[in-house]
Amino acid sequence: MPRARPLVLVSNRAPIGFSFGPDGGLEAHRGAGGLVTALRPLVDRHDVTWVASAMTDADREVAARGARDERSAAGSSFRLRFVSHDPGVYRLFYGVVANPVLWFVQHGLWNLKQDPDADLEPPWQDGYVEANRALAAAAVEELDRVPEAPVFVQDYHLYLVSALVRAARPEARIAHFVHIPWVGPDGWAVLPPAIPRAIHEGLLACDSVGFHTERWRSAFVESCEALLGRGAEAESCSHANPITVDAGEFARLVAGRGVRARREEVVARRPEILVLRVDRIDPAKNAVRGFEAFGLLLEQEPALRGRVGLVALLEPSREEIPEYVDYRLAVEAAAADVNRRFARPGWEPVVLDVRDDFLASVAAYAEYDVLLVNPIMDGLNLVAKEAPLVNMRDGVTILSRDAGAFEELAPWVVGIDPLDVEGQAAALKQAIELPPEERRSWLEAIRSHVRTHDLEAWAARELELLDERAPLRA
Repeated sequence: MPRARPLVLVSNRAPIGFSFGPDGGLEAHRGAGGLVTALRPLVDRHDVTWVASAMTDADREVAARGARDERSAAGSSFRLRFVSHDPGVYRLFYGVVANPVLWFVQHGLWNLKQDPDADLEPPWQDGYVEANRALAAAAVEELDRVPEAPVFVQDYHLYLVSALVRAARPEARIAHFVHIPWVGPDGWAVLPPAIPRAIHEGLLACDSVGFHTERWRSAFVESCEALLGRGAEAESCSHANPITVDAGEFARLVAGRGVRARREEVVARRPEILVLRVDRIDPAKNAVRGFEAFGLLLEQEPALRGRVGLVALLEPSREEIPEYVDYRLAVEAAAADVNRRFARPGWEPVVLDVRDDFLASVAAYAEYDVLLVNPIMDGLNLVAKEAPLVNMRDGVTILSRDAGAFEELAPWVVGIDPLDVEGQAAALKQAIELPPEERRSWLEAIRSHVRTHDLEAWAARELELLDERAPLRA
């Protein structure tokens, strides 16, 4: 990791959130999401100011008191600057544009939109633009406090922040990392032209733009050329740098009391052959086709009935968005259909467990024989890296070729087309029958890769590339 330096991080979600305790006092808790963990090396090694949206009433009370010093889970100090948005602005920004529009476009899900012809101009201007403007203004104030600090913006919520900071402070050094897929010009064509132009112009205001894979980076370059005629600029400022997980943290978790207790529960009820999926309930994660493929496997391979079971640990997600509500119903119906067709006394082929319990997921990671990861599209997919770290049964990973992680892990997984149900059923059979020596060597190879390409290496490369493209001026 390069030498310690001041750094302004900007994201929608903060690494710490607040709630009101029984006595009305403020209680801090670790923020949710993989992004918080991914940025930990930056917080631990640099003088970080983190600018983020206030999510709760307690967060907004903290915001009203101004920036404050906090400590990360590892005990590192950082400065936290919350931005309070008008509730109506935030609803449009997050619940109308960022998730049901940008997420769906960038994951190839536009055909699932309930209102594909809705007028997006008002929520874009009054929500997304306004929220980005507020976060950019806070970042500029923090930048004025530490003018030598680079600004590092995160993900699809904040595509306009960099251009707004650049307009206010032309000499700023700015990087942005995109954690979800990128699509080519045809994918963006479903939106009013001004919106994708503003998104691509926002990223081109950066000195450095990072993606998880070369595939997503190349799509960005292609879109910049088609929409703006600026493909050469996009080529020179962009790079691929896949993020990873904290191997040490997973070693500590699997040895901890919470995971050990949950693992005993998994062992007590596990079938002979355990197929596992761990996801959010999100249309991009493709759970319905996964259940259909498992049902087809049971139909084609009667000898597996009673021996194999699919455990699906699914976390509720974005349940205020109609498309997500519909998808949860479809997931539940698909799981119930498999059980209706094949269940018998003493054996339920699909166990669907919908809850937010990360330790239960880690416990199941240790016990799977086959891990099914079949997203329609995914910027990376951390489950494909997390689970092999702690698995104790030489488990085999089935991985969608449209998950970013496939670019790294392809030699050691069974690759699938996420839209091909028959192909996924065949992949399940292949994974179950894979010889023990191959199972073991594949699992060990994934572990070695994840441990070698660690979070500190990812964070260091992001800063090194920014320094190369925008050296600190004397």
